[in-house]
Amino acid sequence: MGPGVLTSSLPFERREGVLHVGTHALDTFAERFGTPLYVYSADAVVAQVRRFREAFQPLDFLLAYSVKANGCLALLNRIGAAGAGADIVSGGELARALRAGIHASNVVFAGVGKTEAEMEAGLRAGILAFHVESAGELRLLAAVAERLQIKAPVGLRVNPDILTDTPHAYTRTGHAATKFGIAVDEALELYRWAAQEPWLDVVGIDVHIGSQILDVAPYLQSLDKVLGIVDILRDEGIQLKLLDLGGGFGVGYEGGPGLTPEVLAEALIPRLMGKGLKLILEPGRSIVGEAGVLLTRVCFVKEAGGKTFAITDAGMTELLRPSHYDGWHRIEPVHLSPGAPEGPVEVVGPVCETGDFLARDRIMPIPSPGDLLAVGTAGAYGYVMASNYNARPRPPEVMVEGEHVHLVRPRETEDDLLRHEQIPPKS
Repeated sequence: MGPGVLTSSLPFERREGVLHVGTHALDTFAERFGTPLYVYSADAVVAQVRRFREAFQPLDFLLAYSVKANGCLALLNRIGAAGAGADIVSGGELARALRAGIHASNVVFAGVGKTEAEMEAGLRAGILAFHVESAGELRLLAAVAERLQIKAPVGLRVNPDILTDTPHAYTRTGHAATKFGIAVDEALELYRWAAQEPWLDVVGIDVHIGSQILDVAPYLQSLDKVLGIVDILRDEGIQLKLLDLGGGFGVGYEGGPGLTPEVLAEALIPRLMGKGLKLILEPGRSIVGEAGVLLTRVCFVKEAGGKTFAITDAGMTELLRPSHYDGWHRIEPVHLSPGAPEGPVEVVGPVCETGDFLARDRIMPIPSPGDLLAVGTAGAYGYVMASNYNARPRPPEVMVEGEHVHLVRPRETEDDLLRHEQIPPKS
C-alpha cells in the first residue's frame, strides 16, 4: 500500500476494504447526504478532551478549546459537556460558544483586533479573561470597562521571541516579527500600568508560539520565559492567577501520534507544581483534527502533460489548507480494491483556479470516475475556512455519536447564497 492509504486510523477504520466510522460505512453517508460532505466522530472528540483533562489532573487546569479550529455547534456542545471551556478570537465565536452551552466563566478572548463591541459583549457575558495583544487594545478595554462599570479581567499575550519550527511560515507566531503578542519589556510596563487602573483586573499571562508543533521543547522554553515574568511581577506585588500556554499541538497528518497530552503533561507539570497558577491550554486541531474526514466524489480522470488528474467535487472552497498552507492530508479510497494499481495522482477540485488542489503527485490507488475518496484529518480548519467562491454552496456536516447519525448542518442551497442580496431599482 502507498503512503496515501492507511490500514487503520482511529476513529476511521477499514473493514473488509471499506472505511468506517464506528459501525457506519462511510459510503452510506455519501449516498444519504451527497458529496462533498464533512463527517465527524463526536466520540473521538470527547475522548480527546477527557484525555487532556486526565493528563493534567494534578494541576488546577482548564482546557479552553480553540473554537477557530472547528466551530460546529454540535461539536462545541459535546466539548463543553465534557468539561472544556473555549478560546475565542471574535464576537461571533463568543456567541457560538455560549449558544453551545459553554459557560462564559470558562472562556478566554484572544485576537489582535478586538472591537469595542466585542469587548462589550465579553464583559457583559462575564468571560474568564481577555488576552490583550497591544497597548492600544489595553487602553480601549479599560475605557469600555469604565463605561459599563464592569471590571475587565486581563492577561497580556507575551511574545517570547521564539522562532518555532512549524510546517509553514504562516503558523509561526512566537517570534518578534509577527503581529501577535507584546514584547517582554513592553509587557512588564503595561502590567504595571494596568495594575493601577481601577477598571482592570490583572489576572493572567498568555503565550502562543505557533501551530502544528510536534516537539515539546519550544513549550518548555516559552514556559520558562513566562514564569520569569510571573516572578518579576510577584516581587512587585502583582500576583497573577492564570497562565495560558496556548495551543498549536501537532497531530499526525502523515501517521504517528502527534504531540500527545501525556508527553506535554510529563514535561509541563513538574515546572508548574506549587506555583499557585491555573494552567490554561488551548488545543483545537489536536481535539478535532483526526476526528473528521471530508468525503468527495471523483468526477473525471484525465491525462495531461504526463500527469494523471483526478477531478473531484471538493476543492479549495471546501478545504483550503492544501492551497493556503501547502497542508498535507491523507487521501484514500473509501472502497479499497486489493491489488489496485498505484501511481502519482494530482487530486484537484472543480474551482476555476490553478491553486485549487487537495494533493499533488500523491502516490495512491489510481481512482476512476465515481470513486468516493476520504480526505483525512479534516476535522480542523476545514469547514470553518470554507467559502462560497465560484458561487459554490458549502457542504453539510454530519456528526456520528455511537449508533446515532446527526445531520448537524444541512448543505447550503443556491437560495441561501442569494438570500441577503438585493437588486435596487434603476433610477
